[in-house]
Amino acid sequence: MRDISLEVVVTGLVQGVGFRPFVYRIATKSELTGWVQNTNENVKIQVTGTPENIECFLHSLKNETPQAAAIDKISTLEIATENFASFSIHGSHNVSDEITEISPDIAVCDECLQDIDQPGSRLDYAFVNCTNCGPRFTIIQDLPYDRAKTTMKSFTMCPDCQAEYKNVLDRRFHAQPTACSICGPEYELLIGKNKISGDINFILEKVSQYIENGGVLLIKGLGGMHLACDAFNETAVQKLRDLKNREGKPFAVMFRDLESLKLYADLNAQEEQSLVSWRRPIVLLEKKYAKDQQVLAESLNSGLNLLGVMLPYMPFQYLLFRNLKTKAIVLTSGNFSSEPILIDNELALEQFSSLVDAVVLHNRDIYNRTDDSVVRIIGNKERIFRRSRGYVPTPVRTALNTEGIVAFGAELTNCFCVGKGQKAFLSQHIGDLQGLETTLFYEKTLAQFIQLFRVKPSLLAVDMHPEYVSTKTGMNFGNLPVVQVQHHHAHIASCMAENHLDEKVIGVALDGTGYGTDGNIWGGEFLVCDLNDFTRVTHFDYIPLPGGDLAAEEPWRTAVSWLYKVYGADFLSLELPLLKQIDPEKIRLIIQMMDRNINCPLTSGAGRLFDCVASLLDLVQVATFQAEGPMRLESIIEHNSIESYTFTSGKTIRFDDTIRGIVEDIQLGIDKATISTKFHNTIISVIFESVNIIRQVEGINKVVLSGGVFQNKYLLEGTIAILLSSHFEVYSHASVPTNDGGIALGQLAVASKRRELLCV
Repeated sequence: MRDISLEVVVTGLVQGVGFRPFVYRIATKSELTGWVQNTNENVKIQVTGTPENIECFLHSLKNETPQAAAIDKISTLEIATENFASFSIHGSHNVSDEITEISPDIAVCDECLQDIDQPGSRLDYAFVNCTNCGPRFTIIQDLPYDRAKTTMKSFTMCPDCQAEYKNVLDRRFHAQPTACSICGPEYELLIGKNKISGDINFILEKVSQYIENGGVLLIKGLGGMHLACDAFNETAVQKLRDLKNREGKPFAVMFRDLESLKLYADLNAQEEQSLVSWRRPIVLLEKKYAKDQQVLAESLNSGLNLLGVMLPYMPFQYLLFRNLKTKAIVLTSGNFSSEPILIDNELALEQFSSLVDAVVLHNRDIYNRTDDSVVRIIGNKERIFRRSRGYVPTPVRTALNTEGIVAFGAELTNCFCVGKGQKAFLSQHIGDLQGLETTLFYEKTLAQFIQLFRVKPSLLAVDMHPEYVSTKTGMNFGNLPVVQVQHHHAHIASCMAENHLDEKVIGVALDGTGYGTDGNIWGGEFLVCDLNDFTRVTHFDYIPLPGGDLAAEEPWRTAVSWLYKVYGADFLSLELPLLKQIDPEKIRLIIQMMDRNINCPLTSGAGRLFDCVASLLDLVQVATFQAEGPMRLESIIEHNSIESYTFTSGKTIRFDDTIRGIVEDIQLGIDKATISTKFHNTIISVIFESVNIIRQVEGINKVVLSGGVFQNKYLLEGTIAILLSSHFEVYSHASVPTNDGGIALGQLAVASKRRELLCV
């Protein structure tokens, strides 16, 4: 049988994941000659051999890819037969302004963990990696992905590492971060600003001693600094809270291994799959109170029933747990509250050296900072709440022309988004754009994405809110056309883009706040919309929000507003915990503000209604972290109740009867768990009844759910179940955050559609 030659082009996530060595292995196994090459936009392959052997090669190419690879498309073209002596790997080549995908950072693999136990230059080496694992996005500065374009360029490989790097049969062939204890990065221990040691075993021993004795340490990680302490030591956890100025927000916990974790959290097969995946996110699990076990510090999760847990993903973390007696440590971002995670060694020392017991740094620079990602399994799907390490910069594949669009995102939980072809590159979690440091991080990362992904901005998309930092940044970005997108339209469009929808849908957008077209604060919205535009069909009834944004921090204000709306001044005589907790003079001032309409914007926000109920139940009067009220309400739900309260539907959805029912139950001494469950069931009923009416009028059967309120597992699962039972087609977020971290994707989708319609 005569030989033929085939040109193969592979696009997708095929760089930094061991793809070329994989191609080499399957090509030689299939007895083919030719070559493979990285370009900045794809991987190119040319093979010569029998048609049967080439077919075998293509089958392996599609079905045996490395774990972190994601093939988007394989194109083949038969060309003039060209004979080669063997199969080889060519150097990378920059061919155009197109780009290939960049791998997220990958948790250390089992083979590398075995290496740190073997005698030689990688024994106890805290930076061991190979083509199948290690840093990627956090160290890359430009494409193609080669060592010279990463922060590893300052480390010259020793002869042994160089030999592995050049050996196509070696696991470290062209592993750009590859290194060993002779030639690679290293850790150092500092107390104050004084270096104590660079010996890894001494460092591990001292760090373990500090943690075991209740100390708090700053440790440089993969995408930034972490603060760490013993998760079982209440005093240490409180010290960490004081240090970070983080009063109540739950901390994430890293467990030694899966077996230790299972003692303190309930998990199913899907949750376990997320925990042990190469992405290694923080997974939100239900806390378990096991008998005869050491008790986790109570203030870790502030009394909530959820615990954010993760497993080690860096060699250093595995080495540390070998030395530690404790099964779990708090591992939280190394920063002060409201600031971005630190990546600079000098700045970290300046800010934290006098506040912690010791600082552990390394000398591999972090170019792209990333927080730990956060996910939760809801409705048998992994739902990303915070999209960062392990997930970014994998693009969202859309059915839209996103080329040149830059979407600037929201104000809180910000991520931005840039478009390339039909791909939308959502940034890593940026945070709340309410401080200078976070804004600088936002602007710097935006510039890096535009450069890294070869984006030539031609169209900008921003939120309608004129005072958002993100909106102002977009408006001042350049002399380019700008599309303003209403916040809740962007929420629905984001979910539509993720699910490849481009038609009229019923959109349910429930969150805390968003600037409406009438100048009021929206957040409980039922829309009929497509990617181009929307119609607001109905919404939660407006109530005054005394103090504006301050009401989100002090839920009692919203509760007083609702009570005043429903009962008038008579509410002051009700027997409610709220009225005993809050100074009567403050309540009188709030009433005066509402009477005189002083700083009392109107809101339809679902988040504020949840705040109100949390306050009425005395779960929280002054929030110590964002969405504390809704989270506490969810944490006490009973899962066997179908009771609900009444409400009124119409031009708006009125909850006066709901509030009356809750107040009556409180006065009757009904337990808080029952009231919370009835309230959640009420919201599910509101959603079902409202979309059912819209379907009858509009003839639309597809329902899209978005907004931060749908991070609530009980609410999302209950809503999906009742809608599916009535034969709705239901779409919700999974790979994109349903909170404001997904807004930029929606802005980009709307801008793309409007540009398309203008060009028709």
